Amino acid sequence: MTDTRPNGPTYTLWGGALSLYSGKVRSYLIKKGLPYREFYASHPDFNARIRPIVGLGVTPVVETPEGDVLQDSTEIIAALEARLPEHPMIPATPVQRLVATLLDAYATEHLLLAAMHYRWGEPHVSAQRDFLVAEFGRASYIGVDRNERNAAGARMMAYFSATLPNLGGSPETAPAIEAEYLELLELLDQHFQHVPYLLGGHPSIADFGFMAPLFAHLGRDPAPASIMALRAPNVMRWKERMNLAVIEDAEYPSIPASYPADDAIPPTLLPILKLIFSDWTPELKANTECFNAWVRANPDKEPGQLVCQDGKRRVHPTIGPIAYAWRNVAMRRASAPQTLWHFSQALDQTRALNGSARARFDELIAHVEGQDAMAITLKRPIVRRNHVLVLGDETPMQAAPGEPT
Repeated sequence: MTDTRPNGPTYTLWGGALSLYSGKVRSYLIKKGLPYREFYASHPDFNARIRPIVGLGVTPVVETPEGDVLQDSTEIIAALEARLPEHPMIPATPVQRLVATLLDAYATEHLLLAAMHYRWGEPHVSAQRDFLVAEFGRASYIGVDRNERNAAGARMMAYFSATLPNLGGSPETAPAIEAEYLELLELLDQHFQHVPYLLGGHPSIADFGFMAPLFAHLGRDPAPASIMALRAPNVMRWKERMNLAVIEDAEYPSIPASYPADDAIPPTLLPILKLIFSDWTPELKANTECFNAWVRANPDKEPGQLVCQDGKRRVHPTIGPIAYAWRNVAMRRASAPQTLWHFSQALDQTRALNGSARARFDELIAHVEGQDAMAITLKRPIVRRNHVLVLGDETPMQAAPGEPT
């Protein structure tokens, strides 16, 4: 069987075409110009070499030519960007960097529900069941027997389809989920009529974040892919572009292959940001209230202890249920500390702003009505260590006047 270890300058990506977060990392490797080989976790080497290091059966995982094992799509990109400063995928200017971080967090975390709804909710799952059986079989079975592959896929589907209610997916919330997604598709389609990438003429972590839900689930599964192709062809073309190594795109001859000058944000991005804050803020506030209540109920937890209700290492831990009103439905779901960890990266960048950058960002946030979300404060920092979420070493953060706690 093929040796899966990195070979020379070639990275190893443990993922799969059906994997949401693998789509984010794969696109980054392509755009960064890093050679890689991709393997499914069903390969025996994953359990033999990778799982003992990570401690979880999770993808994506990247093995570097230097022998490091990186896990979590956001941390993989951050680590590689720090090591490989040429051809950067994180904007250097403060407002663009902050907006890219926000877009990455929103797409990677909040759009997970839309992705899972269009994969597992009805009528979509029935329309594409044969495709999903084959895809999950591909991820869980190595061999040439198609019946065995399909049987393995059906078993794996039974596990993953059961995750939708924990994210808030149900027949009652389905109309709101689809309304948000279709509105977002329309705004993205208008945006990509003007520029090839979210921040302009060069890809960024914002684009990779959106590739998480918009590739494998919403742009490749047959039912939602047909919606994207027919309703938002510019988004479909962007999805294709994100898996092409070429950066300068001849479809946009007047757009420089760079981020806009003077830390500017493309005007067509503003309606997208407004929609994002309108839809994401109720979830963020509910998650924050749950986490802060958990911190108050556990005052003796030391730095480094797991942020998890049952104290076990988990890929996506929860600390209890949350409920909130959203698009005229009552949303009930499991809390998501991972979302707060990701969003807090933007909060940290916001608090570091000063001078003209602070004024420009405050003006932008006021324009897109994001003040409530950006005023969120966590009682304790959440960090990732040893591939899981834990409480950080810092002292509890103090809320500024007027900030919700």
